[in-house]
Amino acid sequence: MSPLILASTSPYRRALLEKLGVEFICAAPDTDETPQDEESATDLVQRLAQEKAHSLSEKFPNHFIIGSDQVCVIDGKIVGKPGSIENAHQQLRAASGKAITFYTGLCVLNSHTMQKEIICEPFHVHFRRLTDDEIHAYIQLEMPLYCAGSFMCEGAGILLFSQLEGRDPNALVGLPLIALNEILLKFGYNALLKGKNKA
Repeated sequence: MSPLILASTSPYRRALLEKLGVEFICAAPDTDETPQDEESATDLVQRLAQEKAHSLSEKFPNHFIIGSDQVCVIDGKIVGKPGSIENAHQQLRAASGKAITFYTGLCVLNSHTMQKEIICEPFHVHFRRLTDDEIHAYIQLEMPLYCAGSFMCEGAGILLFSQLEGRDPNALVGLPLIALNEILLKFGYNALLKGKNKA
């Protein structure tokens, strides 16, 4: 069995992890994602990433379990998945001409030793000034109703932006691979060597 467990059923996170060329198993975490009172965006995503990883520790007792969670922040407010065309239009109108920030929490848990490392990776998206016609056309094109921020950066969402700013574009999709690799190396797992240490 692969030592890597991705605590997610997201096809986007799965596709990102596949880029590393390593074997892994996807498993659904059992986590209540309700924000706590007065919880900041960074605290929320780090807490949920940790809870997702921990929720699978008994089922997978000798693995590196990867938990991740992401929120979008516009004008200082946490923005979730729109769920409707009307909400998507409102989100994109609010983002028009502004820089918004995505915070991605990442936790890697060694379920054998219970050693863990948690980070928060920010990524900034600068939007062009969008007309209502452009917003409507984009929503009809990709129907991003289940994407925080109401866009899909891996598709036509790129047409909405003037600039992307951050150390790892994978973080915008939902799994910061550079940070993940750094943590796995600390834990003795080298993806290039298929998990084997150089030593």
